[in-house]
Amino acid sequence: MPPSSAYRPPHWLLRRTDQVTVAILIGSGLFSVIGWWIYHGGASGRTVEIQQAEQRTACFQVDINKADWPELANLPGIGRKLAERIVQSRVQNGPFTDLEDLRRVRGIGVRTLETLRPHLRPMPQREAVTGR
Repeated sequence: MPPSSAYRPPHWLLRRTDQVTVAILIGSGLFSVIGWWIYHGGASGRTVEIQQAEQRTACFQVDINKADWPELANLPGIGRKLAERIVQSRVQNGPFTDLEDLRRVRGIGVRTLETLRPHLRPMPQREAVTGR
């Protein structure tokens, strides 16, 4: 740079008035955010209040003759092993003709079947399942 020329800032820098405008905008935005934070309890430590929705229970029904073991494992009282046994029984002995047929699976008793009933779809007529 020659010694006789005056210093000129690079062309990509903002002019002094633009710098002041940007500083005012940033400052006002910062003060707005701080004000909002204080208004919503930030100073007392209550920064966020979450409204709790009432707890809801999902109700679903499963077709015992079409469901795979992962779907069956989501039923109450049925884990992975019992779900796999239900599918294995269905493959080996044919489809279940009514809900009482589930009792042929080792591990499903009267109480387990009663727990499952609300979650199982109604069975079609026996003639439609067996083809008679």
